[in-house]
Amino acid sequence: MTVTTTAPAELLKQTLRRHAAGVTVLTVPGPAGFTATSFTSVSLEPALVSFYLSATASAAAAVRVAPVFAAHVLGEHQQALAERFARSGVDRFAGTAWTPGADGVPLLDGVPAWLTARPVLRQEVGDHLLVVGEVVDAGGADPRPPLLHHGGAFGTFRTLT
Repeated sequence: MTVTTTAPAELLKQTLRRHAAGVTVLTVPGPAGFTATSFTSVSLEPALVSFYLSATASAAAAVRVAPVFAAHVLGEHQQALAERFARSGVDRFAGTAWTPGADGVPLLDGVPAWLTARPVLRQEVGDHLLVVGEVVDAGGADPRPPLLHHGGAFGTFRTLT
């Protein structure tokens, strides 16, 4: 067995770079939003989803008080959108087509799929904020392949034959 002197945080980053993840943009009223690969399902009954964001992220204050959030599943054609919502210090909604949904939550135009949820749990976990929400509504049926993040780069998925 090899003994490592690498810090646990670096080991985690190195390992998770090998894990392909779907790319989403999360939005809350304000508007505020950010790109996330931490979005996932939690439960079917009740229908719950979750995501994490850095407790110091620019959108964290808005997420902490939002009555609703929207999760937008991005398609392979939306790398620029993912990059825009990952950038700090810019107006992420400038040039982004969206319409207000329930309680003013931004719903991004042209995404393959989206859902809205009402937060039922907000919990600080380490240096991140965990948000769990109960699904309220959903839409979209774009059949294009998803946008994925792997090894520090964007890619997509193709079915093996």
